[in-house]
Amino acid sequence: MTEDARTDQPSPPPAAPPPAPPATPQASPPGEPHGEPHGEPHGEPHGGRSLWRDRNFLTFWTAQTLSVAGDSFALIAVPLLILEATGSVAQMGLLTGVSGAASVTAGIFAGVLVDRFDRRKLLIVCDLLRFVLYALIPLAWLTGVHVWLLYAVLPLAAAVGMLFQVTYVSTVRSLVGEERVTEANGRLYGTAAAAGVLGPMLAGVVAGQWGASAAIAVNAVSFAVSAAGVYLVRIARRTPVPREPGERSWRELVAGAVFLWRHPVLRMLTVLLSFFIFLTLGLTDIVIFRLKHDLGQSDTVVGGVLGAAAVGTMTGSFLVARVRRLAGFGPAWIGAQAVGGVAIVSIGFADGVAGVAVAMACYLACVSVAGICSMSLRQQVTPDHLLGRVTSAFWTIHFSLGPVGAAALGWGAARFGTGPVFVFAGCCCLLLAAVAVFTPVRRRHPEAAGPGVSGPR
Repeated sequence: MTEDARTDQPSPPPAAPPPAPPATPQASPPGEPHGEPHGEPHGEPHGGRSLWRDRNFLTFWTAQTLSVAGDSFALIAVPLLILEATGSVAQMGLLTGVSGAASVTAGIFAGVLVDRFDRRKLLIVCDLLRFVLYALIPLAWLTGVHVWLLYAVLPLAAAVGMLFQVTYVSTVRSLVGEERVTEANGRLYGTAAAAGVLGPMLAGVVAGQWGASAAIAVNAVSFAVSAAGVYLVRIARRTPVPREPGERSWRELVAGAVFLWRHPVLRMLTVLLSFFIFLTLGLTDIVIFRLKHDLGQSDTVVGGVLGAAAVGTMTGSFLVARVRRLAGFGPAWIGAQAVGGVAIVSIGFADGVAGVAVAMACYLACVSVAGICSMSLRQQVTPDHLLGRVTSAFWTIHFSLGPVGAAALGWGAARFGTGPVFVFAGCCCLLLAAVAVFTPVRRRHPEAAGPGVSGPR
């Protein structure tokens, strides 16, 4: 999974960070949310009331939780559909790789769009586009199998999804205010993880009864629901930071990457996580292939295993705040990576459904802890006028090796079997954790230094 599973992990849901130490107080940088809101203003200063009483946030929260539940259908349904149509694990890896490449390409430009345009409207447009794209698959499958359509639709959906994720992360702070952003993100990610427990189980049942294309139809509908929810939400309008006279477009485009490079902890995190995504982007595909091919399990069992494993994501999201508070950022991140590596190796040795489920749950819990920690840190140290471009730059760099890795994992599983692939990937993750010990990532409180160098606007 990616570092931001709708967030910094493959994929869960737009993940959002849990409560974490607040950043050092600072003056609002240019481009901070202000001006005329959509509809009436909140009525109280941000942080003046509980999120449980904030109807604006509750509407957004509900819509995104339902959307993530739909996403979890696609997590199971798309690989199953590819396997049904082609019978090839290599094809599964190739499609995952092509979709990842489209996501990387979109990420190059997503940050500029997010920082220059109305974020609420971008969220709605992205959801509607994904609704249309995913709806095409079950409609086409009514007339037969069309593998070519998957190569057309899935990369486009991944590109739009990247724009949505960058916009999503950049919107939460505007929605609830800086004082409550970590609390809000924690709730968003926690309930998204809970939805991810039930979603794969239901997806397996739907796929088993009516086919994988029916489960994809459910995912399409979830995007329409999400768009409706965002439409009802009021988010303060932002006045975009004007381009400075003589400023070149390429400088605006690379501003996020410059910020990441100038911040020592974010720079090393970006490098380490890029290798991590190479090793893990295609991992879910290989788990599904192991259950279906090696262990001879049904679609329903596959959905049940991944649904049960998602309990790990939920557990990690609820524990991460305490873990980071007690251990500090560096030990929490490195420890999660190390334990996650051991869990991946364990999947390779598991010879039963229960063993795969337990090891996968442990792995997802660790991904959740590490991903939320790193995403939280980026939000804490990045000025709002750069948040879209920094998020975009991170994910573009982060995912750059992912497509190659996904294709390589699929090829390796077809050539050598799934066991050696899991052992190799897990040992490499352990190596990344060991490397991190000798870098600035090991710092316990990197957020205490306050915002990093803002870089170009």
